[in-house]
Amino acid sequence: MKKTLYSGAATLALVAGAAQAQDLTIAGPWIGADQEMVEQVLAVFEEQSGLDVAYVGSDSFEQQIVIDAEAGSAPNIAVFPQPGLAADMARRGFLTPLSEGTDEWLKENYAAGESWTALGTYTGKDGADHLYAFPYKIDVKSLVWYVPENFEDAGYEIPETMEELKVLTDQIVADGETPWCIGLGSGAATGWPATDWVEDLMLRTQTPDVYDGWVTNEVKFDDPRVIEAIEEFGWFARNDAYVSGGSGSVASTDFRDSPKGLFASPPQCYMHHMASFIPAFFPEDTMLGEDADFFYFPAYESKDLGQPVLGAGTLWAITNDSPEAHQFMEFLKTTDAHEAWMKQKGFLTPYKAVDTSVFSDPTLKKMNDILLGATTFRFDASDLMPGGVGAGSFWTGMVDYAGGEPAADVAKSIQDSWDALK
Repeated sequence: MKKTLYSGAATLALVAGAAQAQDLTIAGPWIGADQEMVEQVLAVFEEQSGLDVAYVGSDSFEQQIVIDAEAGSAPNIAVFPQPGLAADMARRGFLTPLSEGTDEWLKENYAAGESWTALGTYTGKDGADHLYAFPYKIDVKSLVWYVPENFEDAGYEIPETMEELKVLTDQIVADGETPWCIGLGSGAATGWPATDWVEDLMLRTQTPDVYDGWVTNEVKFDDPRVIEAIEEFGWFARNDAYVSGGSGSVASTDFRDSPKGLFASPPQCYMHHMASFIPAFFPEDTMLGEDADFFYFPAYESKDLGQPVLGAGTLWAITNDSPEAHQFMEFLKTTDAHEAWMKQKGFLTPYKAVDTSVFSDPTLKKMNDILLGATTFRFDASDLMPGGVGAGSFWTGMVDYAGGEPAADVAKSIQDSWDALK
């Protein structure tokens, strides 16, 4: 506890000191190598503007920014990984609306632009809705990983629709092989990989407004449309023939170990649904694009819901108003701001005007093409739900479902937990 208090006080003092010495202060969640990359972007802004910028990173950013705001010593700009926290701070009057016209700029310049304005628009202390947060640095979750050599040897084609993906799944079984590796284990967070599956499948079986209602609980968790999405996950995960180790292994297999079957000889599975970070757990020296690759988790052709993409990312908001803060937000509208990070790693953008040839990694470019091709983008639902649900009963409920409990019973227990929070 003492250490936590000390690091919090140290960060507070650092931000306060920087505010006196710098023209602009920015706080965010990045430390280490990620901090070095964001500072490369800030250096471009410093060069163009002539302003001095101080960035303070913290691995307890979510707690620290609230402390700083309540103490009246917030940085000029805060970088939020969680839209829910930004929305809460807007409601409490700790955020400043972005310049007029920014919402229109996002609609025109970002792929699936309406999705991005909605993500950064919150109700302020005045009771009115304003655009408070600018999305910059995005992650994509709607991916299926595979080994190209395995597909080539078996003569399999990349499926372009959900109907084709299901046909391929059955074809692999007919060939005497196992189509999927799935693992939900993650220590105290066991179950979260299944929430990504359900969220992706909600976007592929329902319209975006149903997804949005589900996030706010206007559409109840035990609504038939939500149960349908859970059962869609069950189509893949609760069939012994479809999953490496059988369906009984899904809940107990650690998500970090689950892709290993792709690389076994002979393959223990052919496909793995997981977000863009999973290559960190592939075998050492795996060459992306050669030894392993990915494709877009496809939408149903029959449902005509476009190309929805599930993801996450960061939202930049003004927490201590100043002309320089607004000047920096205008900088985020430039291709320079995006391409400065694209040249490094770990960065995706829905900004249609960027030169994607500057990506340092062809894998990132390919992921970015999926983002640019999105007709709808939605943020990870579990991250938007109350913590007791999104990081609690939703996780445990998916473990129960993978273990054989009926989807309707699981959905009701999750809804009951949500009602108990109200």
